[in-house]
Amino acid sequence: MDKIGIIGIGNIGAAITESLIDSDKEIIISNRSKGVLQKYRKYKNVEIAESNAKLAQEAKYIIVCVKPINYPLIASEIYDYLNEDSVIISIAAGYTMNKLEEIYPNRKYVMSMSNTPALVKEAMSAICPNDKVSKEETDDILEIFSYFGKVAKLPEDNFAAFTAICGSLPTYIYMFIEAASDAAVKNGMKRKDSYEYIAQTVKGSAELLLKTKDHPAKLKDDVTSPAGTSIEGLKSLENHGFRAAIMDAIDAVSDKYRKM
Repeated sequence: MDKIGIIGIGNIGAAITESLIDSDKEIIISNRSKGVLQKYRKYKNVEIAESNAKLAQEAKYIIVCVKPINYPLIASEIYDYLNEDSVIISIAAGYTMNKLEEIYPNRKYVMSMSNTPALVKEAMSAICPNDKVSKEETDDILEIFSYFGKVAKLPEDNFAAFTAICGSLPTYIYMFIEAASDAAVKNGMKRKDSYEYIAQTVKGSAELLLKTKDHPAKLKDDVTSPAGTSIEGLKSLENHGFRAAIMDAIDAVSDKYRKM
């Protein structure tokens, strides 16, 4: 595979960098704050770029991991240094194919979305290449993303929903864990212990769904027994509009995405 460039070594950029270091892929990285880059100098497969322009000259696949507000600036710095084979990979929410075409006219580019579990190589990501990106290049990009989790190729019109159920969903899961921990503390448990127990249960429940591929309703029913404890909790959640609250949150994120 050709050299992979990463512009911006924040949380996601660092997760991608460290995953690719483990894969032995040849990478080149840049960041506004040069101090962040120092710890990567010890790796043989990592090159520190002196500028974003230099990175664009050397890398075929260029992953832009900066805040959306900085995308036009990055584009202005690297556009003239791109060649016909360069592929820009955007991870910014709201940067549609039309917006990418505005800042990278007549170039190869890819919309993508990932999430913070990339930090532990458990991300769920999606990509959407434009029609200039070849099948071979698309396969390379799918491979790149697979090093820090799972990845799917999706049409652009699925990205609003994907952002809501994957990009933002960890936020709601962490809020759920925090709330469950508050209740555990209220009932006499140590908070540190409750975090571990709840997180493992969330992880195990997700693994069970992935491995069995059973309908979530079946797995829910498997836990509930007549006149048992779990059904009491489910009744309370229904009384408080749990399902509607989740659906409203997904809708809110999807609507916000479409307006960006």
